[in-house]
Amino acid sequence: MIRTLRMALLTCAVAACTHASQSVASGDQNVITEQEIDASGGASALDVIEKVRRNFLSNRGKTTLIGSSPSLPSVFVDGVHFGEVGSLRNISARQVSSMRLYRAWEAQQKFGNGYVGGVIEVTTRK
Repeated sequence: MIRTLRMALLTCAVAACTHASQSVASGDQNVITEQEIDASGGASALDVIEKVRRNFLSNRGKTTLIGSSPSLPSVFVDGVHFGEVGSLRNISARQVSSMRLYRAWEAQQKFGNGYVGGVIEVTTRK
C-alpha cells in the first residue's frame, strides 16, 4: 500500500515538473514570436494578439486620481509611437517579426512617462 502511494506521488511530481519545464521552454510570455505569428493565421497584428496572447489587451483600469491616462497599452512600431491598440488593425501580420508587451513600469523605463497602460512594441520584418 505504501509502495503504491509512493509511486503515485512520484508520478504526480514528475508530471508537475514536466509541465513546468515545458511552459518555461516555450519562452517569454510577454513576447509573440514570428513563428507564433505565422501559425496564428491572423490577418492583422491585432488578430494575432487576440488569438495568441489576448492578455496583451487587458484593461488596466483607472490608473490615476488626477486627470486621465490610457488604461490600454500604446503601440510602438520599430521604436516609434504608432498609436493606441486599435491601430494594430492597420498592421499586416505578414509584416510583423515579433510583438512584445511592456507592463507600465517597463514601458516607463524604456519609452518614458505617460504609458501607464503599458506598451505593445511591434518589430517589423526587415
